[in-house]
This record gives sequence, structure tokens and C-alpha cells, in this order.
Amino acid sequence: MTLITTIKSNSALKNVAHKLLFAKNEIRPRWWVRKFVNPFYHQRGKNTKIFKYARLDLIPSKEFTIGHDSVVEDFTLLNNGLGALHIGNHVFLGASNVVIGPVTIEDHVMTAQNVVISGLNHGFDNVQTAFRYQPCTTNEIVIGEGSWLGANVVITAGVRVGKFSVVAAGSVVTKDVDDYTIVAGNPARVLKQFNHKSGQWEKVS
Repeated sequence: MTLITTIKSNSALKNVAHKLLFAKNEIRPRWWVRKFVNPFYHQRGKNTKIFKYARLDLIPSKEFTIGHDSVVEDFTLLNNGLGALHIGNHVFLGASNVVIGPVTIEDHVMTAQNVVISGLNHGFDNVQTAFRYQPCTTNEIVIGEGSWLGANVVITAGVRVGKFSVVAAGSVVTKDVDDYTIVAGNPARVLKQFNHKSGQWEKVS
């Protein structure tokens, strides 16, 4: 049994670990965790650039990997507190994105500004308790290889965006998107799909 497994299985140890990792009423790990602990647990590829003002709410007990030659622009938030976060090679995450695990972003994905990709939902079953205190649920999001997410896109928990697909600016994606597909709207609907025989994007009736 690993140390992390032991801590998770013991409520007293879990409470102590939480206090060591986080200051009261904060979700961002303490500076010493970010600077001196996470680098030993998390994998970062060569030539990857995470800008100075990106916010890394990462904890060592959950997986975080980012491949080589990827870019995370300023004011983007990466959070693996409730689920693993895997970012591939040659990925570009634009300014002010929010990425909350569990999320997998495959190679060569590009996002514009203010994109939200959140694999968690807050509970709301008990109306006698404020929603912020209710248990969260998680469902992994996968953004397929080579896809492009426009500005102000929201990807909801459990969605898979297929490879080489486009999500138009301002869209809210609540269902899976097939490979080679363009979607737009709230909720997002299919506009076009790529026809490999004709080599063209064609409208979907």
C-alpha cells in the first residue's frame, strides 16, 4: 500500500494532509507544495511553456502530465483536485482558460480565450444545504487530437470532442462530438462534417 493510499483510507490522516496542502478556505495548494513537491510527481515535457501568470492548482496525489512543445498562456487555471489532468504534445491553451479534471487533452489541440473545460459538477440534490457544500461528481472530458475550441466555449462534464473537430466561439457542448465535425450554439449542434471523399466540409441537414 502506497503512502497516498494509506492517507486516503484514514480520515484522520486525510484531514492532516489536507491542512498541510491547503490554507483554510483555499483551493490553491500552498506555495511549498507547488514549488517543492509537485515537480517530483508531475511530468512536464521538453520545450513546454507555462506562462508566469498561469494558475496551477495542482496536488501531488492526483495525476498531472503535460507533453513536449505545449503552451499554457497567462491567466489559465489548471486544476487536478478531483481528477487527473493530461495535456498532450504541441497543445496550445489560450489566455484565461479554465481546465478542471478529470480531463484529457490530446496532441495538437488549440483553444482560444476564455474556454472552460470542467470535468466536475457540484451537487444540488439537498435544498437544505448550500450547493457549495454538497458533494461533487466527476466525469472525464476528452478533447480529441487536432481539435480547435473557439473563444468562450464551454465543454461540460463527460463530453468527448472527436479528433480534428471545431467548436465555434460561444458554444456550450453538452453531448459528444464526432470526429471531423463542426458544431456551434447553445446547446451545440452539428453544422458541418468533413467528407474525406470530396475533401470538403459539407453542411449537415
